[in-house]
Formats: sequence, structure tokens, C-alpha cells
Amino acid sequence: MRTVPLGRTGEQVSALALGCMLMGTSTDEDTSTLILERYLDAGGTFLDTADCYAWWPDPPAGAGPFTGGESESLLGRWFAKRGRRDEVFLATKGSAWVADPAAALDGRRPSASQYAGAGADTLRHALDASLRRLGVDHVDLYYVHVDDLATPLEETLEALAGLVGAGKTRHIGWSNVSTARLERIAALCAEHGWPAPVAVQQEHSYLRPTTPKVSIVDDEQLAYVRAHPELTLVAYSPILKGIYDDPAKRGTHHVMQSYRGGDTDARLATVARVAAGLGVTGNQLVLAWLLHQRDPERVTLIGPRTAAQYDAAVAALDVTLDAATLDALGTV
Repeated sequence: MRTVPLGRTGEQVSALALGCMLMGTSTDEDTSTLILERYLDAGGTFLDTADCYAWWPDPPAGAGPFTGGESESLLGRWFAKRGRRDEVFLATKGSAWVADPAAALDGRRPSASQYAGAGADTLRHALDASLRRLGVDHVDLYYVHVDDLATPLEETLEALAGLVGAGKTRHIGWSNVSTARLERIAALCAEHGWPAPVAVQQEHSYLRPTTPKVSIVDDEQLAYVRAHPELTLVAYSPILKGIYDDPAKRGTHHVMQSYRGGDTDARLATVARVAAGLGVTGNQLVLAWLLHQRDPERVTLIGPRTAAQYDAAVAALDVTLDAATLDALGTV
């Protein structure tokens, strides 16, 4: 499995990262373990989770509601059983913990006021809790999961610097954040000598957003990352909930709200045509396209729910796109 540099840290991480969001909830223990083992055996190293994963799935009949922390707890049991912690680059996140999942579910999506936020004490306690669930003494990368506009950046960054200094995380990152905030964060880190983010995790796929949204990479943010090689883009939701293979979902899923328009229609038609010519699925083609991108270099983050979804996604590693195909996809 190909690796890419993580910023200018000297670290090499898998170009295809494994998202563990649904492990311990929608994905049961045995299936989660199977996926984890297959990923590591294939040469994968980059595992991604968060303290809030995952309070929103419907629980099995007779079980109580999920509360968050289930994914980290499952990974902790797997580390304890298999002893493979040293084989992985482990990332988790704080700031998006929801104290009252039932209230958040009433609106289907939590409001900013329902997130724990990125206050100094909040992050310190959140990372300690994550480390306990994971059963480890440190993580390799700790993200601010949802940018917190209500807390001074200086407070958040000083707290993160303290967590790095204490050895509880080796690096920091940010997710769901605007380019202007990334610029401000970098300036403050340079001014105060604090560790700066080495990764930015954003929604990013082959479709281009037609409605601005802070959590989705746009042309400005791609240009910023391209100009700042100390920051690696980690692309979440690369197949947009699988819409490239599901026309019905494209018509109903909320993920499409940011992508409606003629540009999207043209790109979807191109995906269908090129995928058919190559004998692959649309989802596999889009994953392969992302894995072929070099300017800027990026990590593609998959989050399979089932072993079959994992196998289908990993098959994209074997899809080679020649220059003519990349040009056809890139010039739509």
C-alpha cells in the first residue's frame, strides 16, 4: 500500500486510511476485527476514530442507546487482544462530543451549542478519556473535530501544545474548518511557538461543491494546502455515502445538498462512462482517482460498514488510471 508524507513531520502514512466511525455500533465486533486485520495485513497503517463515534446509529433491539466512545472502546479491546498498536498510526478527535444524544437526535443533526467544544479543560479531559478507552498512553494525531468559533483560538492552541508537550499526542490536526481559520491558526502557532496542525480533515470527493460549506474542500482550500506542504489533506466521505453507485441515493441523500447542479451532472455521467469502460464501479473509480492525486498529495479515508464494503473499497488500490483517463476525469 502506497504511503504519503504527513506534512513535514517525517512520518509516512498510508494513502488509504481506515475510518473506524461505525465500529462497535453499526459494525459488530467480529466484523470490525475482520476489517482491521485485513487492513493491516494489506499494509495499511492509518486508523481514524473520534470520541463521539458513534452516538447516532439505531441500537439493536433490546439494547440501550449508543452514547459515543464505542469505536475507541472497540479499538482498545482489539489492541489489548492483538497487540498491534505499534503497527498503526492512530488518530482520534475531540470537541464534537455530544452530552445528550437524545436531544441531538431530535433535530437529526446537532447544533454547535450541543458540541463539547474546544475549550482547554474540555480538550484535556476529552483526550484523557479517549486514551482510557483506547487503552494507550498516546495517540499519533489529535484533531479538533469541529472548529469551535466560540472559544478563543489562543486557548485551544495553548491547550493542544500542552497535550503535545505531555506526550499524549504526537501531532495535532483540524477538521471541518475554513481556510481563513487555518491561516489564523498557522499565524498564532508561529507567533507563540506552538505546534501547528499537520493534517486537515475535510469532506472531499470527485464532485465539486456548488454550495459553500465550511466542512467541504473548495478550490481555495485546495490551493492553500498546495501552497503549504506542512499540512496534509485527509479526505473524508470520498464516495459521498456511496452515491456514485446508487442513483436513487443521489436523489434523496442529504449529502447531495452541497453538490446539485450541471457540473455535478456532467461529472456523474463521466464517472459512469469511464467506470464502465474500465470494468469497475463508480465508487471504485472515484477512490482510485483520489489515490492518483499528487497536487496536493492527500490521504483518502474510507469508512466501511461491512466486510464487503471494505473489500470493494480496497480493490481501488489495484485500479490504474493512465494519463488520458485522468485528463478525461479532470477536465469535465
